Amino acid sequence: MLAAELVTVYFLALPGAMEKYMSMSSVNRTRSTRVFCAVLLAMTCLSHVAPAAARGAGAARIQTPGAPPTGQPSTPTQFVPIADKDWTIEKPLVGRARTCRDGKALTFPCKNLDLLAFLPVDAIGGSGLVTNVWGWTDPVTHREYVFVGIAGGTAFVEITDPVNPRYLGTLPHGEGSVLDIKVYKHYAFLTGEGGSYGMQVFDLTQLRDIKTAPAALREAARYDRVHDVHTLAIDTAAGTAFAVGSSNGGETCAGGLHMIDIRTPTAPAFAGCFAETLGGSRSEGSIHESQCVTYHGPDQRYRGREICLNAAMAGLGIVDVTDKQHPKPIGIGRYPDSHLTHQGWLSEDHRYFFLGDEYDERGLSLFDNRDSLKENDDSGPKTRTIVFDLKDLSDPVVATEYFATTTAIDHNQYVRGHYLYQANYQAGLRILDITDPQHPKEVAYFDTDIYGRGRFFQFSGAWGNYPYFAQSGLVAVASMGDGLFLLRHSAGGSP
Repeated sequence: MLAAELVTVYFLALPGAMEKYMSMSSVNRTRSTRVFCAVLLAMTCLSHVAPAAARGAGAARIQTPGAPPTGQPSTPTQFVPIADKDWTIEKPLVGRARTCRDGKALTFPCKNLDLLAFLPVDAIGGSGLVTNVWGWTDPVTHREYVFVGIAGGTAFVEITDPVNPRYLGTLPHGEGSVLDIKVYKHYAFLTGEGGSYGMQVFDLTQLRDIKTAPAALREAARYDRVHDVHTLAIDTAAGTAFAVGSSNGGETCAGGLHMIDIRTPTAPAFAGCFAETLGGSRSEGSIHESQCVTYHGPDQRYRGREICLNAAMAGLGIVDVTDKQHPKPIGIGRYPDSHLTHQGWLSEDHRYFFLGDEYDERGLSLFDNRDSLKENDDSGPKTRTIVFDLKDLSDPVVATEYFATTTAIDHNQYVRGHYLYQANYQAGLRILDITDPQHPKEVAYFDTDIYGRGRFFQFSGAWGNYPYFAQSGLVAVASMGDGLFLLRHSAGGSP
């Protein structure tokens, strides 16, 4: 949750500001937070432009595309490989895999995950921060791509040759930052905060024809009935997009689900609204993130219907959105010590839902000041994952709580097969075996946080990950102030 993360850091450092902020009504606090976030993020990104330019030869180096390495896919080499001894944090790591040995891949703490490549923020056209990451495998060419949210747009990177990724270009959008990206058919849908952004639509088949990179990229369409959008969900089976957490401009749907028919991707059409009220007010009950699916789980009453599972700030909300004009709440999931219900993902059989609370690791409250903790102090609350049993959608039950060994704040997590892939900020990527959903076990990790390693309760490091590259087994991780990491299980392929 970028808005609360940045405003918390700022207010804890500014005497008197916190008291004024907390004296506001809950509605005004929500609005002020999102406006403040957009301004602060723009300032943060601008502050990185000069240092990036000043690095000169130390920054990402691009060479003239040439013949691909022997035995590798036909992808022109773009970045110059360097020796490990010459690597510094602002340089790409390409050319070969860095194997995880004795708990380290180069300087990165790891377990059962190898580093295939690393591209710093400025190597993919950004400055300052990256946000979420998503991916696509071209069904015609079988080439693999990732997309990363950056200030001012979205960076597109081909990773078909994973040790020699190729930055293809940036799709610009103007104001603010792209915060979420999802794919339907051969189109990417992009949303963000910090301006009259709306939802961009990009035809991914454009990527097939790029010969010289980076190239200029152009959107295929833009949907403008909603402006600021915090996150985006897509039910790919139904062809419906859900713009979530809007607070400024257009039809905000009170910060809930703004539903969009995308069955014709280049002509998105408004379909309906749903506003959560879990917390007793729209501010407390607005939705932060959602997963929406055509349901095939154990509750026979709802099979074949469109169901959204909403991380609704104050708990888990489950709603039937099959009829977009008359969505029907089904159930509410509560759990102990809730602070800010953030994001979660269904098991593939739709029986269990794995949920993260973004502020429970901080203890006490959203604005608890833990600056008194020292570097490498892991004595605080451990990273927690709440596991809901959804056998009965109208009565979600907490089946178990999993506690990690770190105190990192959890962020975005996704399920593939029997594994849960968690982007846990300063703890990096964490992979849990959920073969037994009520007894998750950590089986792999990779710490991506170059700058802030050790301050486990801070907002930096792994923002998101994309684990769905079936043919290569790659996992892409976007680490906020660091860049793009390409990882693979040490044994090859997926765990």
